[in-house]
Amino acid sequence: MPPTKDPVRNDSAKKDSTTTGAETAAPTISLADVAKDRRTFDPAPSRSTTIDVVVTRSAPAAAGAIGLPVGEKGAVPRSLGLDRATLAAAGFEGKLGQTHVVPRQGAAALVAIGVGEGNLSTSQLRDAAAAFARAAGKHGSLATALHTSASGSAADAAAAVVEGIVLARYRYGALRNSSSTTPVSAIALLAGNDVAAVERGATKGRATAAAACLARDLANTPPSHLTATRIAELAVQIGAETGLGVEVFGPEELTLLGCGGLLGVNAGSAEPARLVKLTYRPKRAKPTAAHIALVGKGVMYDSGGISLKPSDGMHLVMKMDMSGAGNVLAVMSALTALGCPNHVSAYLMCTDNMPSGSAMKLGDVLHIHGGTTVEVLNTDAEGRLVLADGLALAAEESPDAIIDIATLTGACVVALGTSYAGVLGNDQGLVDAIRGAADATDEPVWQLPLAKDRYRKLLDSDVADLKNVGGPYGGAITAAVFLSEFVGDIPWAHLDIAGPMKFDADDSWRTKGASGVGTRLLIDLVTSYARSSA
Repeated sequence: MPPTKDPVRNDSAKKDSTTTGAETAAPTISLADVAKDRRTFDPAPSRSTTIDVVVTRSAPAAAGAIGLPVGEKGAVPRSLGLDRATLAAAGFEGKLGQTHVVPRQGAAALVAIGVGEGNLSTSQLRDAAAAFARAAGKHGSLATALHTSASGSAADAAAAVVEGIVLARYRYGALRNSSSTTPVSAIALLAGNDVAAVERGATKGRATAAAACLARDLANTPPSHLTATRIAELAVQIGAETGLGVEVFGPEELTLLGCGGLLGVNAGSAEPARLVKLTYRPKRAKPTAAHIALVGKGVMYDSGGISLKPSDGMHLVMKMDMSGAGNVLAVMSALTALGCPNHVSAYLMCTDNMPSGSAMKLGDVLHIHGGTTVEVLNTDAEGRLVLADGLALAAEESPDAIIDIATLTGACVVALGTSYAGVLGNDQGLVDAIRGAADATDEPVWQLPLAKDRYRKLLDSDVADLKNVGGPYGGAITAAVFLSEFVGDIPWAHLDIAGPMKFDADDSWRTKGASGVGTRLLIDLVTSYARSSA
């Protein structure tokens, strides 16, 4: 059917959509109570992992461990009860990230935290806080004055310390019968005269860390437990709890919208596709507030379709191919608590990519929302097809900026490895704003050239407007060039997080498994973005 003029709000699509708008405080959300049997799966997030963050002048009596910053030079805190020679004899020199635990009978353990020469950046503080959290791994209630070692603002320092502690102690244990780890239940930041600033930072750190943990939970959840239908149900619940507008579109509505990319990828799956639109509006928007649209790839499991992936380690982690959509949902869950000044709309493009008798075939031509036709030459290049519909929908609202995020190409992993996400875009100001947010959150990105003048011709098709792959080389770039066709002249950037979508081992605040990388970056971007940034 032909596309409608106003796709999200057409009357036909409304019949099965859900809208919520209650104004409530943002909760700490996880999927810790996911059921073991998919038939009894309950998308309701658990509140058992809620972390109490307080700012106080002295450690609470309930604290199990107290972290004390110790530099390479200067005085050792008297409360530690050890001098520098004794610490050195134990192998502790005060170097950044070193820790030494001093147990005490009937009292909180003391943990010396190395801060090097002091004046730490927010990234260094986050790493030091993570080292403290791991050293105090048997204790749920922690207290520290680590944020006082910062070179920057007290608020930024407090946020980094809370993030480092919470993220380092994250574990996905929803499907384990028992756990050998102790979750963090409370964090006390010991403040002096800057209590108000530390409280602001602690609130921010708690919200951003909770969002990142939600993103990790979603990506770690097995695909039979978290389908497109179930992530849509969770989005509705989060929307009701955090004051977001939520609209959910199923196959009939997607057909009316002309979303041939999402429906084409979904054709081989027994699970129906879902498009979820979330909307955040600030309570008192300023005239200078920007409208930012986020689009997330939500391929809940990517088998490759007819272009079947080999049965190797990468196939195993394709439950994480929905990380883009999971990250965007997590970002949206935090905006009310953070008082985001900008209007943010989000599109979660959710489906499986499965092989079957009804699956999308090589040579098929799909009609993307808005009318662009795409010849499919590889069914494993499916992410760009679902994103195309989302980008086209987002562009119709003429936002000030559009950012999509996706585990999109193996080519980006080959180019940049697993530590850097790729970023490409049609507007250098927007790309620079993303690079700044990446630096602030220690979620690094590297800009690749869009180079449409050199690469667009590789996407020419003999039978359609485009083909979905551009040859064996420069795959991360040709994928971005493909996406750029659906945003027009609106400032747009693409984040390819295929490399850092997961961590292979624990390292500082990075825990083994799904990374949630991109969540804190996008939160930083949308809460600080101004039209003049682009």
